[in-house]
Amino acid sequence: MPLFWQDWLATKGSLTRRLVTASAGDFRVRVLHQAVGLPAFSEQRVLRLPDRRWALIREVVLYGRGEPWVYARSILPLRTLTGRLRRFRRLDERPLGDLLFRYPSMRRGPVAVARVDGAHLPAGLAPAGTFLWGRRSVFRVDDKPLLVGEVFLPAFAPAG
Repeated sequence: MPLFWQDWLATKGSLTRRLVTASAGDFRVRVLHQAVGLPAFSEQRVLRLPDRRWALIREVVLYGRGEPWVYARSILPLRTLTGRLRRFRRLDERPLGDLLFRYPSMRRGPVAVARVDGAHLPAGLAPAGTFLWGRRSVFRVDDKPLLVGEVFLPAFAPAG
């Protein structure tokens, strides 16, 4: 893996904050989909959810300098969205990562890195056969799990 990608995929802090800096503040979030549903089998497994456990599934595109830079898919089990984490139910155009890193109790599990075929992303984000770098990890806030996956899109071009 090229050093450029190692640096971005290994970011330990908030990717959102790093993208804001890399875009010189020209950053926004567009929600593609947000609804309660059943996570994919691999998402259930990594979250250690029992079968048929419902979650809030949120898919967004993070834009830098007007270009689609990152596709993010978050799985927030409904049992996670209780107490003070209830606010995650209505994020609208706010980035989840920005809120996550504000919780002192937040812990992040190991980061899994993969190459993702554009065919596995929502239509229009990347052509099939285009292989993109991505990562995902389980976060815990107040010992409640949620999964965040991020894929860097073809237009990703940070400053510097």
